[in-house]
Amino acid sequence: MKVCTYNVNSIRARKELIIDWLKHRNNDIDVLCLQEIKVVDEDFPYKDFEQLGFHCEVWGQKAYNGVAILSKKPLSDVKKGFGDQFWDQQKRLISGKIDDITVINIYAPHGDLPGGDKYYYKLDWYKKFLEYLNENYSPEDKIIVVGDFNVALDDIDVYDPELLEGAIGTMPEEREAFKAILEWGLIDTFRYLYPDKQQFTWWDYIGGAIWRNEGMRIDYILCTKPLLPYLKDVEVDLWPRRRRKPTPSDHAPVIATFDLE
Repeated sequence: MKVCTYNVNSIRARKELIIDWLKHRNNDIDVLCLQEIKVVDEDFPYKDFEQLGFHCEVWGQKAYNGVAILSKKPLSDVKKGFGDQFWDQQKRLISGKIDDITVINIYAPHGDLPGGDKYYYKLDWYKKFLEYLNENYSPEDKIIVVGDFNVALDDIDVYDPELLEGAIGTMPEEREAFKAILEWGLIDTFRYLYPDKQQFTWWDYIGGAIWRNEGMRIDYILCTKPLLPYLKDVEVDLWPRRRRKPTPSDHAPVIATFDLE
């Protein structure tokens, strides 16, 4: 099973590119988790992806946020949001089961520099997500958590730690909030397989950062320990990020392969 996380930065702007990319890969993705779709549910291009064999579960929002899980197998027990009126004003979480595996797709808040409302919202959102895991799941369950976490976990996950020290996504408080999620019982699959490899998933549009590889690793695929024996590989596919036309997202897709046979 190939599970992919991809912040598309608008499904409308990126639909053609995503479909081209899937065809380029011979449509080998089994579970495609999208973030920042930026459309309400009824405006999602269901038919385009259904034609490629996907069942689509969408929790969208006009102009901002929005998440979706596209799966070759039908999803069961689909949940949208935290079930909390305040936190669900922003559409940032969707989950579902594929056989005995729960897939949780998140788009964590971007945040801001210390002191602002967005800064505290991001840290509080992480606390809410940890509470959500505690209330609904166990580390003994088979769980895959994917998404744009908007945090670079360690200095190896940014191209220039000195230059970016204190920048959004690298602050100690953000990293601690993310690490609390890992301590609950989740493993960073890429770092588990490649402890010393530097690989980014996001590059600024400005100044051709992708061509100089001046990026950050902020998109992750996490899993619980029961799934580790099945984990075979994690890759970042640069093909769609390096397109000039149609205009790419500023993120690249991350794909984990689990051999569940």
